[in-house]
Amino acid sequence: MLLIGGAVLSHIIGTASVLSFIALGRDRFLAAAPQRILANIDLFSLMSMPLFILAGEIMNRAGVRQALLDLASAMMARLRGGLGHVNVLTSVFFAGISGSAVADAASVSNTLVPAMRKSGYPIAYACAITAASSVIGPIIPPSITLIFYGALMQTSVTALFIAGIVPGLLMALVLFALNAYMARRYDHPRGESVPFRVFLRRVWVAAPAMLIPAIIMGGIVFGIMTPTEAAAVAVLCAILAGVIYRQMSFRVIYDSLYRTAVMSGSIFILLAAVAIFGYLAGIEQLPRAISGVIENLGLDGWRYLLLLNIIFLVFGTFLDVPVALFVPLLVPPAIEMGVDPIHMGIVILVNLMLGIVTPPLGAALLVVSTVTKVNYWTIARAVLPFLAVQIALLMVLTFVPALSTALPRAFGY
Repeated sequence: MLLIGGAVLSHIIGTASVLSFIALGRDRFLAAAPQRILANIDLFSLMSMPLFILAGEIMNRAGVRQALLDLASAMMARLRGGLGHVNVLTSVFFAGISGSAVADAASVSNTLVPAMRKSGYPIAYACAITAASSVIGPIIPPSITLIFYGALMQTSVTALFIAGIVPGLLMALVLFALNAYMARRYDHPRGESVPFRVFLRRVWVAAPAMLIPAIIMGGIVFGIMTPTEAAAVAVLCAILAGVIYRQMSFRVIYDSLYRTAVMSGSIFILLAAVAIFGYLAGIEQLPRAISGVIENLGLDGWRYLLLLNIIFLVFGTFLDVPVALFVPLLVPPAIEMGVDPIHMGIVILVNLMLGIVTPPLGAALLVVSTVTKVNYWTIARAVLPFLAVQIALLMVLTFVPALSTALPRAFGY
């Protein structure tokens, strides 16, 4: 009720946790709360979060996004349903920029949706594929949600980043396939072919933008840089790209720093609140109690994973609420059952991302509806085929752990 009323999530969690300490007669333990908060926040891996946010903010303002969009158009527009493919490919390219599904949905809604409408695509379809493809961004690294999960569960962020590559590309693949099917069934238009000389020019222009995620992920995967060091390099690359595209200015730097401070501050306050909640959960042995309930109900193995999928998918419509509230409680029992924490992190991430395109509260659907002025429920109906194939992929990722863990294992994680 407080969330619906507009209260801040971190305030709710923190206040409820402190009051619970008092109500349970555990108020003497609150003396150690500041130490627990600092222990949860004072992590080297968390330094990468504000740096990745800053890099994304600079790239959003420095011409990188437009260069990638032009390249995607040159590669895919000539195919039947080409602008739908461009929409999906753009989300893959944008994954290395913002890592935010909502930001990607808003940006593409401003650019590609009007172009698709002008080319003869049904407006509901254009909005639906924009919302559905926006989930790719946070799955392909760098991902703020994975950094958050890694901090909560003390799991290697590098391993989580590597684990997200294959699921993210598979998500793009199923959307490409569905768009191709829909294009043939409903006779979606082809775009104009781009002359080879123009294509080469767009590749050349987009090269600095394409090199940024390649440098980041290459450095992380091959052990050259930690995620935090890669985030710092990403900021430098973003500034250099802005200079190359001649859109770098003090105003861009100021706006990016301001936005980064606001976002990072809200995330770290949430982490502090979660630290208090986790401290209380540990004292009251809530994870062990939940494990006992699960065992009594016979929800072991695949049944428990299926239950987690339902919980995180439903509550994923509230964005970070499931990470903050449920990960410290529900993930430890799964790990005790033998589930790999890296695999669990990817499954939770995909659930959360699908939650933002799930009616009736899907945040990406709300953003696309607001930007395009198209009725929310019209978009919600149109997105259902995309959501169906994405949920099918989620089930595959849940019950075939190798899709998430094989690549990290190959690199020694």
